[in-house]
Amino acid sequence: MYTGKLIFSQVMEHLPLHIFHQCVDRYHGNFKVKDFSCLDQYLCMAFAQLTYRESLRDIEVCLRAQKNKLYHMGIRSAVSRNNLANANKVRDWRIYADFAHSLIQTARKLYVNDSFGLELENTVYALDATTIDLCLSMFPWANFRKSKGAVKLHTLLDLRGSIPTFIHISDGKLHEVNTLDIVPLEAGAFYVMDRGYLDFARLYTISQVSAFFVIRAKSNLKCRRVYSYQADRATGLICDQSVMLTGFYQAKGYPDKLRRVKYYDAETDKTLVFLTNNFTLPAMTIADLYRCRWQVELFFKWIKQNLRIKTFYDTSENAVKAQIWIAVSVYLLVAIMKKRLKIQASLYTILQVLSVTIFERMSLLQALTDEDYTIKTDNKCNHLFLFS
Repeated sequence: MYTGKLIFSQVMEHLPLHIFHQCVDRYHGNFKVKDFSCLDQYLCMAFAQLTYRESLRDIEVCLRAQKNKLYHMGIRSAVSRNNLANANKVRDWRIYADFAHSLIQTARKLYVNDSFGLELENTVYALDATTIDLCLSMFPWANFRKSKGAVKLHTLLDLRGSIPTFIHISDGKLHEVNTLDIVPLEAGAFYVMDRGYLDFARLYTISQVSAFFVIRAKSNLKCRRVYSYQADRATGLICDQSVMLTGFYQAKGYPDKLRRVKYYDAETDKTLVFLTNNFTLPAMTIADLYRCRWQVELFFKWIKQNLRIKTFYDTSENAVKAQIWIAVSVYLLVAIMKKRLKIQASLYTILQVLSVTIFERMSLLQALTDEDYTIKTDNKCNHLFLFS
């Protein structure tokens, strides 16, 4: 019989606590706090994410029902709805944002050799945003429309391992293209975007730092052909051209040559036009890169279905951002644990299993795999005999 740590404690062992405490000290998170520290808050909120709790009262009831196990979970203070509500409202959300960024660096190192469907040495990022609808009367700070509130989750996703490397939380009014001003740019990397990010001056900035972009063109694109490359129409390619922009503002924003790839997708019966500043990759690879952008859509769908970021425990801006960042850190923690323990199950399966075994005292690997792990005991021990 396994009599070791709780499943929850085994998951939390992968947290770098020294970095967490550094983040707390950076923003004075425990200043004048006598009980219910930032770590207690984080562990309670992580429990809520892993077990799909719907409200602060829900968290309080479930944890109090297991009060004899709270110490072994790492929670050193009494759990109450008021404590959680006050902590979410007052504790700086940047504590959890910085902590999530440290987990991002750890996760990226673990997934650096993973494949995303293309044999490409360059790092490939997909940039997109998703909208989380909110009630404007309850979240008055989340401006979106006249009678509707929302926050936007702007995400730069590393396609190797589907690790979010950059996240910016804004109100619903911020247009996607404005995030290009704050996205960190990496020389030699590819940035794959939808046409909502089409701004030639900002795209020229990406080109200036020796990075590459692949983006869909709009129907009103004005350009002149400079040179046509050979295209294999049997693959769906219609043309592969080098072009110069002719529109006044377009040419002013991007005065250099661009590559224009036109592709017919038989599955959707659509003709797509891509623009890129990379002239070395095959045209079909450019089309395949854009197809890989769909992973960021799947990422948004996954986190909305499996993490608590659509219903919030508090209505303040600080509480909403703290909850989102803690949810992201839990996603990263599970991804890190999956890689370190070499678990073959999907992240969805892992979260489902954790949700029903979180208070169990059993081996984490036994819970997440089909194999039966037992503790081996050595029966060949040396005994001392008084009489021989």
